[in-house]
Amino acid sequence: MRPLSIWVVSDGRTGIENQSLGLAEAIADLTPATITRHVVRWKPAFDRLPSALKQPWMLQQGQHLLHAPPPDIWIASGRATLPLSVRMKTKTFVVQTQDPRWKHSAYDLIIAPEHDGLSGPNVLSITGSPHRITPERLRTAAPAFAYKIADLPHPRVAVMIGGTSKAFDLTLEHAATLADLIAETVEEQGGSLLVTFSRRTPLLPQTVMTQRLSPLPGIIWDGAGENPLFAFLDAADHILVTEDSANMVTEAASTGKPVHVLPMVPLKPQAKFKHLHKSLQDHGAARPFDGTLDSWTYVPLRETARAARAILDALPQHASPSR
Repeated sequence: MRPLSIWVVSDGRTGIENQSLGLAEAIADLTPATITRHVVRWKPAFDRLPSALKQPWMLQQGQHLLHAPPPDIWIASGRATLPLSVRMKTKTFVVQTQDPRWKHSAYDLIIAPEHDGLSGPNVLSITGSPHRITPERLRTAAPAFAYKIADLPHPRVAVMIGGTSKAFDLTLEHAATLADLIAETVEEQGGSLLVTFSRRTPLLPQTVMTQRLSPLPGIIWDGAGENPLFAFLDAADHILVTEDSANMVTEAASTGKPVHVLPMVPLKPQAKFKHLHKSLQDHGAARPFDGTLDSWTYVPLRETARAARAILDALPQHASPSR
């Protein structure tokens, strides 16, 4: 049997692409598959147009995807991909992550966060978002950073800091408060830090957090060189993650390690995030950070693998010219 061909389609942003890429890699863990990553971008003059009005000639990058021999599975993430996903449904099996908020029936399968409340015959709801974290991937990443991490004292605390979004803010004052609380807690335990920042973390808050956390043993990644996140999660005894990112908290909950959720400054009502965090608390994975490092155990969240199995289960029912 030949390997399945899978296209991972996004606008190229890491947090967006990782949802599709994680699903594709989870499928490849279950059956032979080749994965090809593609980027879709619209010319600036047309980028903000509603999806219904966008035409292929408006593309800056990705127009060739409509004319190339189609893959067995098209997995797309992000608003930029929607017009192409709808056009590709006649050629291949189309999977869209998140709630597309447009033409819900125009995709073979939608992998949507349960906290979005989307339902339908072609919708699979999962806790959080699909991602790339697996035990095997963490172990594979660990050796490259072992020489930096091996001598760090326990408990090792991975800290994943997000940033400004439509829902939350990370002000300079709040960043300083968080950094002081984290530093006090880790210092009391005699532990060390493994810190990463999001692309959304504002520069000044990142700078003040780095200054306040750098006296402690550990590593604070400045964004240069290879991303150490997987190695940090592998080495961590505890994970602290800001509440602004469904992706980050879901990734953390897939490790089986205690996940402590850090507060951010809310900019609007947070019903969806509260729903997600409650789901993770009910699962036993996450708790609000209270300035302590209590330990607990739980079954690691495996929603990406569950979604991958659902895609494969649905695939034989789809008649495609590519098969």
